[in-house]
Amino acid sequence: MKKKLTYLIIAVAISLVIGFLSSVVTQSSVNDWYVSLNKPSFNPPNWVFAPVWTVLYVLMGISAGWVWGKGFHHKWVKTGLYHFGFQLLLNALWSIVFFGLKEPFWALWVIISLLVVLALTIKWFRIVSKFAAVLLIPYFLWVCFATLLNYKIWELNS
Repeated sequence: MKKKLTYLIIAVAISLVIGFLSSVVTQSSVNDWYVSLNKPSFNPPNWVFAPVWTVLYVLMGISAGWVWGKGFHHKWVKTGLYHFGFQLLLNALWSIVFFGLKEPFWALWVIISLLVVLALTIKWFRIVSKFAAVLLIPYFLWVCFATLLNYKIWELNS
């Protein structure tokens, strides 16, 4: 039990660190470049993003920790966690491309890739633990919304 709790804490911490690092890149553009963009009517106010992402990173970490706790020696645990790590990198890359490089078009390709890898992560997590897979559903839905938002921002500003 103590070992599983350690995995949960480590996985949540890793997810939150990636989220924090992504927010550093984001903050550099939110108050100037992002404000100047044309955005669709369904664009949420800026204050919504930080609490939503914080909750999602915690859920992601719990999900990964739960899977990790099933034993890294299992093939499906390894497969799921490799996919999780890759989607986490794509998540961070999106912030770099969209906010850091200010490239909504290329960010759209990154976020579409993120959706694909996230769907695969959910698939592999489901094999190991339905609970862990369900924890990723809010994240998947938010990334779907973010993909639409990214697309509309690109469309309105190109």
